[in-house]
Amino acid sequence: MSPRTVHRALNWDEVRLVVFDVDGTLYDQRGLRFCMLREMLRCSIRSRGIAFISILRAYRRIREELGDLLHEDFERELISRTAACVGCSEDQVRSTAEEWLERRPLRHLIRYRYPRLPELFRGLRKHGKKIGVFSDYPARKKLDALELDADVVICAGDEDVGVLKPHAKGLHVLMSQAAMNPAETIMIGDRPERDGLAAQAANVRVLIRSRKPIDGWQTFDRYDAPLFSTVGLFE
Repeated sequence: MSPRTVHRALNWDEVRLVVFDVDGTLYDQRGLRFCMLREMLRCSIRSRGIAFISILRAYRRIREELGDLLHEDFERELISRTAACVGCSEDQVRSTAEEWLERRPLRHLIRYRYPRLPELFRGLRKHGKKIGVFSDYPARKKLDALELDADVVICAGDEDVGVLKPHAKGLHVLMSQAAMNPAETIMIGDRPERDGLAAQAANVRVLIRSRKPIDGWQTFDRYDAPLFSTVGLFE
């Protein structure tokens, strides 16, 4: 068993920009997925059709593959490959993804928001930190549903990004818009293989939200952890 990596202490005085991922970082993604699965099952029983489930399964799998490949202009490839895989139109892929991955989950999000996030956001701002959001999926409506607000929001599908994590392009765009550099930026995410590698590629420090330690990564399990609470971010 390899020894755990020793991480240097985090000096919040050096941090001027805190960048959050959204899905799985600001809310319990597993809980939301179970909620949406129940809604999908009810919908399939009422409509006696499961085509939309096949579309979503292929869409998610291909999206992950394109992220692994650091594929630029990924959305066009994602839609065309999903349509070819399932045997439906590209418009059907777009409408299904929009309905089930963007629109329908919004009304459930607040229920799954992690505790103490509003207080943490207020504390960061009180201490002069800017808040950014860097997400692979559209994020503005999710932030509204979560009753959270960021100074800069960047998503993989933005015209000036066009590539999924772990590519660091979106993080570079975000730092540029916030007028910050990597040394004064920290990224908070939940997936080392996406958020963590993107931050490393941009020379940005990263914290991973996880219930269990992950070797090689600095982790925390809740937003009132000493990492945040002992430096006055909740005052």
